[in-house]
Amino acid sequence: MSIWLNKDSKVIVQGMTGATGMKHTKLMLGDGTNVVGGVNPRKAGQTVDFDGTEVPVFGTVKEAMEKTGADVTVVFVPEKFTKDAVIEAIDAEIPLAVVITEGIAVHDTAAFWAYAGKKDNKTRIIGPNCPGIITPGGSNVGIIPGDITKPGRIGLVSKSGTLTYQMMYELRDIGFSTAVGIGGDPIIGTTHIDALAAFQDDPDTDLIVMIGEIGGDAEERAAAFIKENVTKPVVGYVAGFTAPEGKTMGHAGAIVSGSSGTAQAKKEALEAAGVKVGKTPTETAKLAREILAG
Repeated sequence: MSIWLNKDSKVIVQGMTGATGMKHTKLMLGDGTNVVGGVNPRKAGQTVDFDGTEVPVFGTVKEAMEKTGADVTVVFVPEKFTKDAVIEAIDAEIPLAVVITEGIAVHDTAAFWAYAGKKDNKTRIIGPNCPGIITPGGSNVGIIPGDITKPGRIGLVSKSGTLTYQMMYELRDIGFSTAVGIGGDPIIGTTHIDALAAFQDDPDTDLIVMIGEIGGDAEERAAAFIKENVTKPVVGYVAGFTAPEGKTMGHAGAIVSGSSGTAQAKKEALEAAGVKVGKTPTETAKLAREILAG
């Protein structure tokens, strides 16, 4: 009951020995995530004790994969080193790289995303500036709270971290197959469309919740994809109806220029594709309940 991440996923943490990496590695382990190693070339050969769980530190992603069979990396590396960390993961051909770090220069993200393309996209990138991905009851990679929902049959893809958490909590009694926070930067790896396609193909996802926000045209493109390719019910929410034109709000990618990228334009495009769009996250959750109740 998941996409891209399950209870058998073996996770390594790039930047595990830093303060943020240590904090969230402990939380991920507490959620049952199979964290098999950390990566820090300056501390290779050491181990870190997380409440009785000894996690080894490796010098490179490639070494960590060879020693542990890791197939997921989560990146908690400071922004000025993130590009090199992601490129290292791509060179190692790890299947999934979840980039939590925020504040990464857009040209750095463009560089490692283009590099992944040159390497035939063998590494799926989620993020950057995202909360990560969680398959409740199976694995949690990133900073999503693991105790606010349960396993279920709703798939969630969201640009916003906090709205991801709110939607998971609003629908906690029904539960989620997987929730993916894709991040709100101008350039990201995995998109709404990638997640929609994966949820469409997942036999254990019955309904998809899609959360967007102002800026860019990702939601409009997702609407076109839904119309042509998605047969499962989709409900949506677009953050930013009250945002002033021309002003960046929150995420670096959330800027409206003229009528392009407005919440209203996105809402209209989604509704034209058959998506029920709520005016608030709570209303969106209510729409999901009504659909699932038949």
